[in-house]
Amino acid sequence: MSHPTGGVDDQHAEPEAIQAIRRKHPWRFVLAVVLVVLAALFVYDAAFNRPVFAWPEVGKYLFDTRIIGAIGYTLQLTVYSMIIAIVLGVLLAVMRQSPNPVVKAVSWVYLWLFRGTPVYVQLTFWGLVTVIYKTITIGIPFTDAVVTLTTKDLLSYYTLAIIGLALNEAAYMAEIVRAGLLAVDKGQDEAATALGLGWWHTMTRVVLPQAMRVIIPPTGNEVISMLKTTSLVAAVPFIGELFTRQRDIAAVTYQPVPMLIVASIWYLVITSILMVGQYYLEKHFAKGIGQRPDVQRPSVATETITVVGEAEPGHPTYTEEDGRTSIVPPHSGTGGGGR
Repeated sequence: MSHPTGGVDDQHAEPEAIQAIRRKHPWRFVLAVVLVVLAALFVYDAAFNRPVFAWPEVGKYLFDTRIIGAIGYTLQLTVYSMIIAIVLGVLLAVMRQSPNPVVKAVSWVYLWLFRGTPVYVQLTFWGLVTVIYKTITIGIPFTDAVVTLTTKDLLSYYTLAIIGLALNEAAYMAEIVRAGLLAVDKGQDEAATALGLGWWHTMTRVVLPQAMRVIIPPTGNEVISMLKTTSLVAAVPFIGELFTRQRDIAAVTYQPVPMLIVASIWYLVITSILMVGQYYLEKHFAKGIGQRPDVQRPSVATETITVVGEAEPGHPTYTEEDGRTSIVPPHSGTGGGGR
């Protein structure tokens, strides 16, 4: 607020810079030191005081051809299962939103069944498929079979492992996709319909691109989870993946701990690569989200606030009929602002 006797230079003088003093947090430093010391003690103990770790054995089998081959099978199980799960999950999510009560009920029962039972139990059942259904017949009901296939010859343990993992994961992907679709405002769908876009173009060009920023983060987590879930396919039984292969080697060397460390190292390496890919995918689909808009400039010219009833130099006054003196407001600026 300007003073009646103050000049123009006093009104617009630059304020002195604030000398901010950073607040000290000594306990944060103490906690950091304690954590670093504990980590160093753990590493030292694991490296020199625990012979059961057998680090030479870890280095010996880390790049063993059997381990590398098992990593290939693990990646195949992860990729193939996730592709099938994503496709089936999208279908189940659409079915959950269908106005047809039968279609919606089928989707709900599928989710209830596969989310309500452990994946290990499901994989065990898939391993018994060749026993429960020894043959598969194709033909018209109540007539002679046209084609009869032996289940054991048709479905290998590798294929059954992929099917078991994919069907279980599809139940979770369906809920992730459904949450992403529901996150898009209904007005987007209505606007696309008003523009004459069909269902396919509306989903692929309007709804799904906006839903991806909600779908990608949990999907990335599910991919990482699927990588580790492949260790359960021994229930089928399929013995080619990483965990089962290291267990077979440990059964011969009688040193299970080093082989567990080898498997853990490779799981960590692959998971780290997947996390980097997930980060860039999230960054790509989150473009334009969370960015602060530019500060809107005022449309009215602003000036130094003055005391009511006191005229600034250069502002004319006039006398009203009752004898009061009023300040004539400026009219030359934008929105009534002067100067």
